[in-house]
Amino acid sequence: MGNREHAFRVRDILKEHHRWFSESLPLIASENITSLLVREVCASDFSHRYAEGEAGKRFYQGCKYIDEVEFLAIELAQKLFEAPYVNVQPTSGTVANLACFFALANAGDTMMALQVPHGGHISHAELSAAGVRGLKVKSFPFDEQEMNIDVDKAAKKIREVEPKLVLFGASIFLFPHPVRELSEVAKEVGATVMYDGAHVLGLIAGKQFQQPLKEGADVISASRHKTFPGPQGGVILAKEEYGKKLTRAVFPGLVSNHHLHHMAGFAVALAEMLEFGEAYAKQVVKNSKALAQALSEEGFDVLCEHKGFTESHQVLVDVAKQGGGTHVAEALEKANIILNKNLLPWDDINRSANPSGIRIGTQEVTRLGMKESEMRTIAELIARVAIKGESTEKVKKDVAELRREFNQVHYSFDDKRKAYEYIQFF
Repeated sequence: MGNREHAFRVRDILKEHHRWFSESLPLIASENITSLLVREVCASDFSHRYAEGEAGKRFYQGCKYIDEVEFLAIELAQKLFEAPYVNVQPTSGTVANLACFFALANAGDTMMALQVPHGGHISHAELSAAGVRGLKVKSFPFDEQEMNIDVDKAAKKIREVEPKLVLFGASIFLFPHPVRELSEVAKEVGATVMYDGAHVLGLIAGKQFQQPLKEGADVISASRHKTFPGPQGGVILAKEEYGKKLTRAVFPGLVSNHHLHHMAGFAVALAEMLEFGEAYAKQVVKNSKALAQALSEEGFDVLCEHKGFTESHQVLVDVAKQGGGTHVAEALEKANIILNKNLLPWDDINRSANPSGIRIGTQEVTRLGMKESEMRTIAELIARVAIKGESTEKVKKDVAELRREFNQVHYSFDDKRKAYEYIQFF
């Protein structure tokens, strides 16, 4: 195969990927689908350009329209999140976290956060971004039954440890964290309160989850492509007094050029969420609850039944009886049901290759127009593979049949075009 053939092979692979996902159920909790308008913006000439520095204070010429879009993105984010300070330049949620760590703490300082098996993101750990900054990480006490931070024990530990930074937020995020209850304790010991909203940013935007800045958080870091339906990248929202330190930490600290096409796509997604965010976020939570209930009725061990299972986009299921998370996730993938294996709080972290759980997210299928009745169908399809052991080929056909009715992006300014159709690149 020659170089030309290799080049066009890439395009053919992408077509196959689009076809596959158009016939699948995308249930990864850390993904979403953007509108076609966002994709068109991301395919623009902005993808070829550089704009180092703050908007209006660039180190390069040729940025007047880039500046206009970035100012608009900041303005829309300030309005949507009611945030005095916004930085749209981080190139990922982890980069946003790292910028906050550099701005808010010094090497050798202590940070309190959740352990990975309790739902903490890997960037909250010493082996990742927190360690890159040189932070010493102490873990929040965690209540496995409630799937949340233990407020009383955490308050005691904050007073004992006196961390410089207290970090809420997680990758397993079924319920709001006790920001209001513990931020006052954090302030007693002089800690800054940070909230990693990567997973729930779209729910925060839609006013269907907690509002961290109003509950005592000083800074929110987030990615913008999970419940928030934007292109990949990061964002920082904060109280005004932290702005200068955060700006310096992003540029020149960690970001050179900040992926201008994705920044433009984020601006479009912000406008979409100002228009449709509340209705979208409400349906996400309704779908999660409906899916969790239906899975429980199918015989799965869904966590936190006593609390209504979830208040976010996520559903967490213990599938140890069905062979474990790896076995179930791989079997479901063969049926074109795409979700991920996941550690549960009682799993040893060394068991990450074969954890007890699976994590399911409803945000993307919600964006594709599915509602509670479809959640019951999805639960049946999952059970047919994981509990009843039906042929994955048979289930795959039924998955494709379901998807035929749901291939348009909702809660967007798109005309009624198929979500995975190809657009004419600029």
